[in-house]
Amino acid sequence: MSPTIEVDEQTHRSIEFAARMGGTTAGEVVARLVRTASVPPSAPAATSKEGVEEGRKVNVYADYEGRRTRGSFDRDTNRIDITSGPLAGQSFKTPTGAARAVVTYYRPDVNPNRNGWSFWLLGDGSGGPLQNIRHAA
Repeated sequence: MSPTIEVDEQTHRSIEFAARMGGTTAGEVVARLVRTASVPPSAPAATSKEGVEEGRKVNVYADYEGRRTRGSFDRDTNRIDITSGPLAGQSFKTPTGAARAVVTYYRPDVNPNRNGWSFWLLGDGSGGPLQNIRHAA
């Protein structure tokens, strides 16, 4: 049996909503929140193969419709270059533009509007949203 946590009804509805929007489980939503909150703000740059920073570029990924798309985020220009999947080789001026392209590719029947800063996750092992480094120097 898995451990359980108690939350109020509104929090439960919010977690369930986030899970539906992210195509994941409520447990994974909570796990991501815990991982994000557990990473010290002054953590050094990642050294794993997936999360290595090259200069001002940061590896990112997005999980959508059961598929992972990897990219490289440029801190100076805010561009995302897609590095894996069917959109590999394409470059987008903003994280939101890249997020919309991923959604449109996998689900052309849904509204592609997404906040790219929360859609893309850091490839440093934290699983935190790109938003976490948006204003970092």
